[in-house]
Amino acid sequence: MPPAQTKESVSINIRAKARQRDLIDRAAQRQGRSRSEFMLEVSCREAEDVLLDHPLPPTDKLRRLLKTKAPWEK
Repeated sequence: MPPAQTKESVSINIRAKARQRDLIDRAAQRQGRSRSEFMLEVSCREAEDVLLDHPLPPTDKLRRLLKTKAPWEK
């Protein structure tokens, strides 16, 4: 799922080899999307996966939260 759209857009610039661009263009075209739409959705999906698969290191606040009983357990 793509991130929420806001009225303000920012530019993201990257360099790619011609063969990489062509591969991305073929995949985007197959899905009926522009290169930018395709790259943004795929990049955001991968970023979400990375963040979900690699949680932040434990902190004292997190440790306290995990030791706290749920309201239905009290």
